[in-house]
Amino acid sequence: MLEIIVLTIFIATITNLILTRFHIPTIIGYIATGVIISSMLHLNHETNSEELHIIAEFGIVFLMFTIGLEFSIQHLIKMKKEVFLFGSLQVGISMLVFFLLSYYMFGIAVKASIIIAAALALSSTAIVLKILNSNRDINKEYGRRSLGILIFQDIMVIPILLMITIFSIDDLSLPTLLFKTSFDAIVLFIILWAFGKFILEPFFHEVVKSNSDEIFIGSILFLVMGASVLAHTLGFSYSLGAFIAGMIIAETRYKHQVEADLIPFRDLLLGIFFITVGMQIDFSTIAEHYLTILGLLLLFTVVKMSIIYLLVSRVAIKRIAVKTALALFQLGEFGLVVFELANAKNLLDPTISQILIVTIILSMILTPFVLRNITWLTDRILQSQDALDVSIETHKLDHHVVVLGYGRLGRKICEKLEKQEVQYIAIESNMRNVIAAQKENKQVIFGNAGKKSILESLNISEAIAVIVALDNSEKLHLVCDILKTMNLSAKVIIKVDRFKEKEELQKEFPQYEIVVGTEQVARGMVDSMLKCELD
Repeated sequence: MLEIIVLTIFIATITNLILTRFHIPTIIGYIATGVIISSMLHLNHETNSEELHIIAEFGIVFLMFTIGLEFSIQHLIKMKKEVFLFGSLQVGISMLVFFLLSYYMFGIAVKASIIIAAALALSSTAIVLKILNSNRDINKEYGRRSLGILIFQDIMVIPILLMITIFSIDDLSLPTLLFKTSFDAIVLFIILWAFGKFILEPFFHEVVKSNSDEIFIGSILFLVMGASVLAHTLGFSYSLGAFIAGMIIAETRYKHQVEADLIPFRDLLLGIFFITVGMQIDFSTIAEHYLTILGLLLLFTVVKMSIIYLLVSRVAIKRIAVKTALALFQLGEFGLVVFELANAKNLLDPTISQILIVTIILSMILTPFVLRNITWLTDRILQSQDALDVSIETHKLDHHVVVLGYGRLGRKICEKLEKQEVQYIAIESNMRNVIAAQKENKQVIFGNAGKKSILESLNISEAIAVIVALDNSEKLHLVCDILKTMNLSAKVIIKVDRFKEKEELQKEFPQYEIVVGTEQVARGMVDSMLKCELD
């Protein structure tokens, strides 16, 4: 066993050194390590089931602990709408759709269909949050919405694990079973809560007084393993106990110290889990059912993205909805936990379980590449639709003014153009501004001014002037570059906020008229455009 662990660490290190050169996430390297180890040593569920189960359980336990440690009640309160409204709708609707597909389309038994639906409704918290944090997208609107849904999915892990326990007991009536499970759950929570309330703080206080890092880390391992064993003794999974232990420690004053000490180990502990994921891949099953696996992957992806998109698009612009759907399209590591437990309790057919496990793993492998290219993918998805929407409304425009940006300044400019009875079309990326303008019958459409195809569909080549009234300086430079490549005959007037920015742009784009100011410059910009037309 020790030789296997040493070999695993060596292969994981070498594999990730190679993959990081190509900017491939370490998660993929850990999964690949599991595949290599399993192939080299011929590990499978028949010959080494006990060793594999111990390693897998260890990885799952620490995965659940790290998630529980990051669980914050205060965070929940701040994000209650994203978590409890959209999170519950996403999980509930996804479970319903996947249950109907499993039970009616594939003819799987009711209990198994419910378990499958619950597993498929969950996304990968470990992968998504890690990459959103590294990309610094976690504070963007789509990142916050994704985080809210993921938090609710994490909460749902507890009732799903309890559900599997209930399903696995056949010799008791349902009322008796519910009573027994509820009683055991209450006992588990009371014991752990009481320990956290009355013993944990003094215990950590004594540990800290020792000034020993080894004792501190050892005490954390003891608490995680102890909570896991207690949960297992009461008939629940090891991972449920670890999750609760993480939540309890998260509420203490030592949370940040525990997090700091776990930083060097956290990704490694998650790596252990993903190694076990790779070890579970059965290539004979893949060879026999590869078309089914690919078909299911496409089906699950389309269903999940559609549900998330429809939910988020009710309160956010189309671009945010697409990004959120792309961020959460995958099936997650908790699905693997669910199938692992369901397998152990003989609730799932082994072949069905293996097909679903491989499908989940493939979606997890795709996730880092999707998240790292999410802006590009969103542009590709929206480009054809945006271009279509724009062309429907603008293909007859001629001798008009194109206004890029419909913020406060853009509105002033358009009002001035209306008074002068000049035909115009404005483009705006904020859907709220677009909806408000269209309710007033303004000629404003939704779109990205930084897309050349969108600008072309505005018949910009036939325009008499282009007025750029954008607030984002980075996007402003991008738009200027695109306009330069289009060789327009129209007068281009650009508003900036600072004289320094005007000097920089004037050097780079001497052919454009650049003005400094806020909404007070609207009259002058329109007058300048009209003067050009008269000349």
